[in-house]
Amino acid sequence: MQQGPQSDARPLNARQTCLRLGAIGAILLFSGAAFAYVGGWLDPQRLTPARVVDALEANSGVHAGFRRNHAKGVCVVGQFESSGAAQALSTAAVFAPGNTPVVGRLALPGGNPYAPDSSVPIRSFALQFTSPNGEQWRTGMNSMPVFPLNTPQAFYDQQLAARPDPKTGKPDPRRMQAFFAAHPETAPFLAWVKTAKPSASYATESYYGLNAFYLVDAQGKRRPVRWRVEPLEAAAAPLAEPAHGADYLQADLQQRLAKGPLRWRLLVTLGTADDSTRDATRQWPADRPTVNAGTVVITRSASQDEGPCRDVNYDPTLLPRGIAISDDPLLPARSAAYAASYERRTGEGPPPGAMASSPSTRPERAQ
Repeated sequence: MQQGPQSDARPLNARQTCLRLGAIGAILLFSGAAFAYVGGWLDPQRLTPARVVDALEANSGVHAGFRRNHAKGVCVVGQFESSGAAQALSTAAVFAPGNTPVVGRLALPGGNPYAPDSSVPIRSFALQFTSPNGEQWRTGMNSMPVFPLNTPQAFYDQQLAARPDPKTGKPDPRRMQAFFAAHPETAPFLAWVKTAKPSASYATESYYGLNAFYLVDAQGKRRPVRWRVEPLEAAAAPLAEPAHGADYLQADLQQRLAKGPLRWRLLVTLGTADDSTRDATRQWPADRPTVNAGTVVITRSASQDEGPCRDVNYDPTLLPRGIAISDDPLLPARSAAYAASYERRTGEGPPPGAMASSPSTRPERAQ
């Protein structure tokens, strides 16, 4: 049997041994310091994932077994049918011609799993693509074109400003006005909110990735991108009204799926060197080229208590080769906060009394 080149197995001398041990020690010391810094152990005043999750809990209450944000939702299953149009831009297997299984979740923002569906105009759509090579791409999108804030600290401060007044159960309007006045970057989001109305269907919404990423091609060229999904062949839905009931979104989804799959186009917008990759409050110019990467096809839904999305942490920084994160500071912060939320809810077990509740009011375990 032919053998390959043999490695140099000569023992290290004393100087080489010391150098190697010193290098290993330096790596361990740096890693430990970085971990401690992220954990907040070196500076108790520093913003940490735990403090962010604590702020979310203070605003929405602690609902054991549920996500701390996007607590109310439904699992969906289907596939991504690639058009092959993005294959030249990225080596990610998901963009090669063919189909990729997806497990997703449609949900409302906020930490209250019992909130009426008409309580907010925003819906979210999270997806996990699993390619044949085992690599995964996870993304969380929202039905708003911009994010209100561009730093983790500002997001945390917003949660503090929005803390409900014990007397009214609602945020103090003066405190919220003061916060927005101190954060002019919220202006595009506030302009959108003024005209936003809650839809009566998940299926008719467009969902935006908001943060910038990079697609990396076979030659290593990196292109800044943002993505979104737009509905195909979805009958228009009326605006949500209190008369629809508290849980009409899931009922509408099931009725639509009973008639056939739901489809969204995955559109990838290519940015330029002039487009910010670190500010989710700013939209890119409308004339940027867009690639139709394929179609997300949802074929069925399932309870989030028992469905396949139950234990999925939709960390937006979990990416396959060929997709890379940008310098947007919200991305690592989202990843860390999602991990903290995931650790808490999975350690709590199912919501108390979930199995004993009636089908119309049964709390479903969040993911």
